[in-house]
Amino acid sequence: MNYLPNIIFLLIFLVGVSFFARNIRRIRRNIKLGKDINRSDQTNLRLKNMLRLAFGQSKMVNRPIAGILHFIVYLGFIIINIELLEIILDGLTGKHRIFANYLGSFYTFLITSFEILALFVLVGVFFFWTRRNFMKIKRFWMPEMKGWPKKDADNILYFEVILMILFLAMNATDSLLQQANLNYYIKAGGFPVSQFLIPLFDNFSIDTLILFERSFWWLHIIGILIFLNYLYYSKHLHILLAFPNTYFANLNNKGKFEVSTDIKREVKTILYPENTTSEGTSTVPDKFGATDVFDLNWVQLMNAYSCTECGRCSIVCPANLTGKKLSPRAIMMKTRDRLEEVGKNLSQNKGSFLEDGKQLLNDYISPEEIWACTSCSACTEACPIEIDPLSIIMDMRQYLTLEQSSAPSQLNSMMSNIENNGAPWPFSQQDRLQWVNDE
Repeated sequence: MNYLPNIIFLLIFLVGVSFFARNIRRIRRNIKLGKDINRSDQTNLRLKNMLRLAFGQSKMVNRPIAGILHFIVYLGFIIINIELLEIILDGLTGKHRIFANYLGSFYTFLITSFEILALFVLVGVFFFWTRRNFMKIKRFWMPEMKGWPKKDADNILYFEVILMILFLAMNATDSLLQQANLNYYIKAGGFPVSQFLIPLFDNFSIDTLILFERSFWWLHIIGILIFLNYLYYSKHLHILLAFPNTYFANLNNKGKFEVSTDIKREVKTILYPENTTSEGTSTVPDKFGATDVFDLNWVQLMNAYSCTECGRCSIVCPANLTGKKLSPRAIMMKTRDRLEEVGKNLSQNKGSFLEDGKQLLNDYISPEEIWACTSCSACTEACPIEIDPLSIIMDMRQYLTLEQSSAPSQLNSMMSNIENNGAPWPFSQQDRLQWVNDE
């Protein structure tokens, strides 16, 4: 028995999985650069949230046509992993359609389902490609989508098409070889879609058909391994991260801000100095708010990696709709870009960060974007996987206000009035009701 194909397959598989594992370790390392935050509470509610949003994709159907087609592509991706498992076992053992001997007629049902799903995936991908490139939908043509983001979105669609075609072509040639009564190609499976490709291969010899079938088989599995490692560089990393992202999402009502413990402690120190212990005064924060990815928490950094770049957040943003520079999607994309830059710095310097003179605030995200936000939480509400751009914006605002006193003049005036008059209006408490006596 010739074991060379099995050895080659094992080596290719190990290389692909090794690179994927390396990329996962990098992502984990980069996410852990963020500050710690407790998201281990309410386990049942978090599981329910993950099942509803990540598995069930409940928010995607807000736009029914796109939502249903996305669900079909997603379902095809999940179910065809069963077929991938069979290919891996076939490659390692040297057998062909290893599950057929154990599943019987159910195997025919599975292959039939896979082919129908593959056809639906092709239809869905064509629809998505048309929407992105010809229908001029606004959220796909915003400034932040120029260059690599647009190419990345198209690349993944091309990947899907190639993988599905290879799968169907493999089945078409396999069905012809089954009819030739060859020992290796056992009669198994149903081919309701690939049968229409059979006329393309009808006139070839058995040896040529075997060459075609094996080529399609190898290209299919190699393509999947390439796709797996491409995810690290793509917005489609959400295929993996959507699940932990929805699990660790903020369960508070949208728009409810968390009180900073550092600020709360400092205020108590000012208002009630007699109650301040020596322990309370010793923990002075390095800074209030955030200027770089190191100042954000790990959930916010995971949000950046999980962003689908779908733009649903930006098209509901009041600031963006009125022509302001702010785009919540761009906030997440820029956070990820900065996090990746920091990660490369760490990799080049053996785990130590060498100061590069850059930071997230100003170098990636401008104060103009930060102050354009109305803090309405529409972006967080619209996100299919509960990403929260608002939390990053508010942390940066906190830094600008408390550390640099560089808030807009209107805001500074309001805060001065609150401090001096107990209200945002420029009137003392004694003069507030004088308008009643004005004629």
